Amino acid sequence: MSTLFLRVNRLWRAAMTGFCFMLFGIGGLLLSLIWFNLLLVIVRNKARRRSVARRSISASFRFFLTIAKTVGVLDYRIIGADLLRQERGCLIVANHPSLIDYVMLASIMPETDCLVKSALLSNPFLSGVIRAADYLINDQADALLPASRQRLLQGDTILIFPEGTRSVPGEKMTLQRGAANIAVRCNSDLRVVVIACTEHMLSKQRKWYDAPPTKPIFTIEVGERIPLHQFYNADLQEPALAARQLTRHILLKLQPNTIKDIGINDASASS
Repeated sequence: MSTLFLRVNRLWRAAMTGFCFMLFGIGGLLLSLIWFNLLLVIVRNKARRRSVARRSISASFRFFLTIAKTVGVLDYRIIGADLLRQERGCLIVANHPSLIDYVMLASIMPETDCLVKSALLSNPFLSGVIRAADYLINDQADALLPASRQRLLQGDTILIFPEGTRSVPGEKMTLQRGAANIAVRCNSDLRVVVIACTEHMLSKQRKWYDAPPTKPIFTIEVGERIPLHQFYNADLQEPALAARQLTRHILLKLQPNTIKDIGINDASASS
């Protein structure tokens, strides 16, 4: 490709990234101000209303990603998407290289719960979405474990990014123990999801308008379900020790090196 074409393509993707951000923000406001308030009136059952809200969020994310792919901002492939669609009563733990990791995962998990930062409740574009979906808030320590246990027992999946924030490219990955503690204390299995990308896009050190040199291609690989009993026996171990061991195991599984060379046309992929 000529240098001129690459430059024009990069400028186009930067402009379209801005358009997609605007679309995302407007969509979040419309959902919060109109649709979710309408649900309060027409769906009286709280559990049913929460389910409809989450499915609405998932559908809006699929629409957003379709637009982003169509205008050339990014491409992505999810290997093992059906495993996530069918999962029930399990923690989903993923690495977090990009701002849109949650969007890609929730787009194929219409009933998923999510552990979110309390700071997002002050974001005007996301606060209504978080409240309508009844997501778990990470600073509500006293209520977090009982609520997580209840939701897992009723078949919910809970999506957690155990790094706590987006990865910094080139730096060693470190994990908080929150995901492992929830798994151990709520007696829940885990499923690991590894996200890799051919470019650094929407990472912690990049502005939204800083388009990468070439179109980024995300590859999301759904890993094995990890049975908790392999790491914790209540009769033999302390929960804290089991959580440390499980955290180390998750860290090994979350390294994206195993899928960094997978192409977008991998025959086993689905999205």
